[in-house]
Amino acid sequence: MKSPKEKALDKKLLKALNGKCKTAVEFMIEDPEIENLQDYANTVSIKRLSYNDHGPVHMRKVALNAITMANILKERNIQFSLETEECGTFEDSMVSVLAAAFLHDIGMSTGRQDHETWSATLALPIIDRIMKHVYQTDIKRTTIGRSLTLECISGHMGTRKIHSLEAGLVLIADGLDMEKGRSRIPMMIDSGAKVGDIHKYSAAAIEKVDIEKGEEKPVKIIISMTEAVGLYQIEEVLFPKIESSPLKPHIELFAAVENEEPKRYL
Repeated sequence: MKSPKEKALDKKLLKALNGKCKTAVEFMIEDPEIENLQDYANTVSIKRLSYNDHGPVHMRKVALNAITMANILKERNIQFSLETEECGTFEDSMVSVLAAAFLHDIGMSTGRQDHETWSATLALPIIDRIMKHVYQTDIKRTTIGRSLTLECISGHMGTRKIHSLEAGLVLIADGLDMEKGRSRIPMMIDSGAKVGDIHKYSAAAIEKVDIEKGEEKPVKIIISMTEAVGLYQIEEVLFPKIESSPLKPHIELFAAVENEEPKRYL
């Protein structure tokens, strides 16, 4: 059974989309294999490893973050890689971005190490189903969409060189899901000290993440936190992802501990 939070995010996603992107998300929301892989990835992440949420709620939030940033970039006339390469449209780019958002962490069902590679491995037959559902007999778009989605998934940790703006978008959208709700369940479980605890404690300090139109650059990210431990999420998780993202030139990044002046990183 889906949680109320998951259902609410599904509604929010579908309201924000149309055309092929909505078709893709409708398909993924109803796919039982995706749902079970997301759920089990979360079980391994939280109960076995004491990490933050890496399940259906997280993956939906990554999709929403990506949609918000993509719409701002489009409004500023920033083209994605498929457009500049004349291989597809903005809509085609977003189909792959959304598929990657829904599938990027399913490899956590095997453990933390190299989970992005395992995510891509587990996702491959699912991606084929998604692309065939969206593009029917259009083999060219199905093939390109599959390749781009795999780049977005395998590159989401920032440890592998990526080149497309689409993959760079997923990379940052993933890093931006750091608000305190992401660590709510791990914080409730008294499991003793474990490797990875810094992830749940630092996320618990993040009060809010805002994605807005920038002043000097297209996208402005503002992160508010209650305690300085939240800086770990920014300096050790998010900032390295932005640094390795092809989208970096289009990002402004600010962070502030409660009652202190915001610090500009980019």
